[in-house]
Amino acid sequence: MRKLLPLIGTPSGSHRGGRSAMTCRFRCGDACFHEVPNTSSNEYVGDVIAGAIGRRSMMRAAAVVTVAAAGAGAAGVARAPRAAAAAGPEAGAAVASEAARRKSKGARGLRFAPVAPNTSDTVTVPEGYRQNVVIRWGEPILRGAPAFDPEKQTAEAQAGQFGYNCDFLALLPLPGERGRQLLVANHEYTDEILMFRGYDATRPTREQVEVAWAAHGLSAVVVEGDRKTGRLTPVPRHRLNRRVTATTEFRLTGPAAGSELVRTSADPSGTKVLGTINNCSGGVTPWGTTLHGEENFNQYFANGSRATDKRYGIGTGATERKWERFDKRFDVAQELNEVHRFGYVVEFDPYDPDSTPRKHTALGRFKHEAATVRLTHDGRPVVYSGDDERFDYFYKFVGSKRMRHGSSRAVREHNLSLLDEGTLYVAKLTGDSPAIEIDGTGKLPKDGEFDGSGEWIPLATAGAKGAVSHVEGMSAEEVFVFTRLAGDKVGATKMDRPEDIEPNPVTGKVYVALTNNSNRGVGSNAPADEANPRNANKHGHVLELTERWNRPESTRFAWSLFLVAGDPDDPATYFAGFPKDAVSQISCPDNVAFDPYGNLWISTDGAQLGSHDGLFGVATRGERRGELKQFLTVPKGAETCGPIVQDRRVLVSVQHPGEIDGASVEKPASTWPDGPGTYVRPAVVAVWRADGSDIGV
Repeated sequence: MRKLLPLIGTPSGSHRGGRSAMTCRFRCGDACFHEVPNTSSNEYVGDVIAGAIGRRSMMRAAAVVTVAAAGAGAAGVARAPRAAAAAGPEAGAAVASEAARRKSKGARGLRFAPVAPNTSDTVTVPEGYRQNVVIRWGEPILRGAPAFDPEKQTAEAQAGQFGYNCDFLALLPLPGERGRQLLVANHEYTDEILMFRGYDATRPTREQVEVAWAAHGLSAVVVEGDRKTGRLTPVPRHRLNRRVTATTEFRLTGPAAGSELVRTSADPSGTKVLGTINNCSGGVTPWGTTLHGEENFNQYFANGSRATDKRYGIGTGATERKWERFDKRFDVAQELNEVHRFGYVVEFDPYDPDSTPRKHTALGRFKHEAATVRLTHDGRPVVYSGDDERFDYFYKFVGSKRMRHGSSRAVREHNLSLLDEGTLYVAKLTGDSPAIEIDGTGKLPKDGEFDGSGEWIPLATAGAKGAVSHVEGMSAEEVFVFTRLAGDKVGATKMDRPEDIEPNPVTGKVYVALTNNSNRGVGSNAPADEANPRNANKHGHVLELTERWNRPESTRFAWSLFLVAGDPDDPATYFAGFPKDAVSQISCPDNVAFDPYGNLWISTDGAQLGSHDGLFGVATRGERRGELKQFLTVPKGAETCGPIVQDRRVLVSVQHPGEIDGASVEKPASTWPDGPGTYVRPAVVAVWRADGSDIGV
């Protein structure tokens, strides 16, 4: 096995954060060792922070009951009965007292004892909660797929088994099949060192490469819930179970489909693409499909040489996995345009196992972290997506066609075309305080808060009769294929690795997770401004956006700080004004989700506070706004991904467990989930309350 890349010379602005060098190698192609792709002079936005409790915080603090000692009665809260059986005044008083006690433990949906920071090699959940591993890498889901044998892996077997490194998750209803749901999962990337015994990174075999191709992509698998618990188990060989891999055929749709920029020797039409890779977060559409963002696709392509290749982080030499040795389409020198066919949002129809997935060029090409959807008042889709790169941008797409209701084939086909016509926008943020008041320390400006306004700048519009560019010097096709360059030209605001972007289904406000960027204000990098007043942002933050009139199609919005991550004892942290002695510590926010009460749930990636990554819930409204509590932690080397929060169940993907520098099959750093003597395996985990009641109430 080749020695791991040395850490000597790691740039101080590495987005590696708490990640291992191994994770950076396999997940994003060591992006931190490369020059930042965005060398434009646009204004930079990132680490929004308030260093001390402001005016609003002080007023709110007077009304808040502290939760610092929440753990004391946690077991009683978790096991509280759903209703009192007794009658009479005494019983009524007891019920009222119980309700008051439970309310004092947190916002509705967040009434659990926070999990303490830890480094345990397991999934740790609150007292009174239970868990099970739903499905692991390699478990058979298709007919004829063999049981997982890590010592005899084949591409054919893996193509019928659950893929590697699960990320985004969706749970969809299955009408007519009581107790069952359809689970859809992304498989972001492979770590061959932990997959194959004796792996030689300098000389991978064709079989190993083809297994990796089959381990990428998506899985759809029906799962069944236990009626007495929250346990979920897969239903193998169900007719809807499906695998999509790096060699599955896709349709390229929208304004760039057929363009000379996406034609290849294997596909002169520019409309058929093999495979999807590095799928990170995603979303579920109102018409019943799932969306999947192709993120760090650049690391799979070798020998880039053009300015556009550099802007997308495509290296000039060989790749880590050496796929270009086995298929020339991964060699830019041999196939110039293949790389232009990745970096899109994929749409997958999980209810039709014979459907061809689509790549929507109208949503732009960049490192899509997510693709979350809401509808306008007249039924048009709006899709939010972040470009997960230091100093890059976040976007939204506003469709021009209305969603139709019904289940006929014609309706289904119409809805599958909704993301091919509309306008793609990029965000620009402006602060409202004088620049002289922003000194880079996190000191609040005179008005007591960091906030401002923003605009969505149009890049291009696609219609039934063609597409129009709104960027001077670029054609519409160029905007949709080289979207980063379009953002550069219009002066979009630079961000600190914009990851998941989700609209709150209760309030309509939009939350943007920005994981970290310790290059902020370092060397020649952009200095502090109101939207990023903390230098060396290694812990990340969350922004809250309010679209004008709360209409998703608006081209104006207000922004403000919601959460600045880090140790609550650090004066540079902020929790929407909630008292900091009553919150959990958090670092490097990544994927986000919402529970039925409108609380924001945040999973972390690369936490730098000495604890493992985890999942956190935070109230977004009411007197407990900003109350943040840790719900779980994941094992050694793992990242928390794909959270789903239902009434009575929470799901997470445990991605890359054991991915610690120096680890291998022969020298595992983790024994999760199956114990010593077994391969460490990424997996999906379900968590529920032991008493069967709703989560956090």
